[in-house]
Amino acid sequence: MARVGVDGRSRPRRSMWTLVLSGALVASIAAIAVGLVVSVNYDRRLTQLAHEAAALKQEAERQQSLVALLRDPATRVVALSGLEPAPGAKARMLWHATAGGLLVAQGLPPAPDDKAYELWATVGAGAPVPAGVFIVDAKGVGSLRVAPIQAAGAVDTFAVTLEPAAGVPVPTGSMYLAGKL
Repeated sequence: MARVGVDGRSRPRRSMWTLVLSGALVASIAAIAVGLVVSVNYDRRLTQLAHEAAALKQEAERQQSLVALLRDPATRVVALSGLEPAPGAKARMLWHATAGGLLVAQGLPPAPDDKAYELWATVGAGAPVPAGVFIVDAKGVGSLRVAPIQAAGAVDTFAVTLEPAAGVPVPTGSMYLAGKL
């Protein structure tokens, strides 16, 4: 049976099922779109959490190695005193011959953009060996985790100079800190 519209013409009668199925199809498409958006956001968040977890694991391992360094009776504390370019600067080096160490410095002037501070280790009267490059913050505080030094003998002196940012194989800049074991 045909329906008569307002204008007097007859219109075919739509089945109620056609409307229900059309509505279900629209709802399904909307659900799929929402599901895709949620899935993409979920994957993005999982990736972010995985990066954060890896960073936290790395930091925990670093902290554990520092605690082990502090607990070891063979670890020595070396005081580095400020020299002429920064007489108020000072630093402490926690040093272990086979585990390396940690340098913590304060009172150093911020380095220019193309410069950084470089730590040097010396064995007796031998040439200084580069031990790492570090920068300081606006307050003049900086630190450096130092790998064990491969040298013929025990390190007995540490010094800090201002060098090109990438570091150099031999000291060229002014010495800011120095200390003996």
